[in-house]
Amino acid sequence: MTGVPASAAGGSGRPAPGGKLGAAAVDQASLWNIANILTMVRLLLVPGFVVLMLQDGGYDPAWRAWAWAAFAVAMITDIFDGHLARTYNLVTDFGKIADPIADKAIMAAGLICLSALGDLPWWVTGVILFRELGITLMRFWVIRHGVIPASRGGKMKTLAQGTAVGMYVLALTGPLATMRFWVMALAVVLTVVTGLDYVRQAIVLRRKGIAEERAARAAASEAEGTER
Repeated sequence: MTGVPASAAGGSGRPAPGGKLGAAAVDQASLWNIANILTMVRLLLVPGFVVLMLQDGGYDPAWRAWAWAAFAVAMITDIFDGHLARTYNLVTDFGKIADPIADKAIMAAGLICLSALGDLPWWVTGVILFRELGITLMRFWVIRHGVIPASRGGKMKTLAQGTAVGMYVLALTGPLATMRFWVMALAVVLTVVTGLDYVRQAIVLRRKGIAEERAARAAASEAEGTER
């Protein structure tokens, strides 16, 4: 778990009274910061969204509107919790794990519900979920060598996915129904393109990391031989 702002330790930057016990209390309290609370809210919205989405067979416009509201709140909290965590030094181990899970859970819930109701082809859901799961696994594959920063394309992908799924959740007709098809098409294209780019960056990062490790071992061996 990361450190907390100086204000959390009494405003002076010094450890809280009580030695280790006081420091532990500060660390424990940092778990319940606003960024993590927003992440928890987003996780709780997932089952609520599914229930609202499937009410009365899943085709009632009123219930779909409520489901859209839950989805929209979840997407908005996704924007704010990360920003708050970085800006106010509220990053925690819990947040690092829970935030991406919450992001993927609400998106997966929306896609699966739409496909189960026949509003969205299953292959679209499959492509998006396969990409998200694959990239998550790839992050673990290269994490010892470094972290690939979020790209502009990745942010556009997230925005396109959220907009498209939100438009499909609503019971739209006419030109808006046609528009959502093209927004989803854009989301699928960005999903595939950014996914391939992430794979490329991950391979380059891993190769670079392995090369640096080998160079470090060779230098260590050479230094050890010189000492002997």
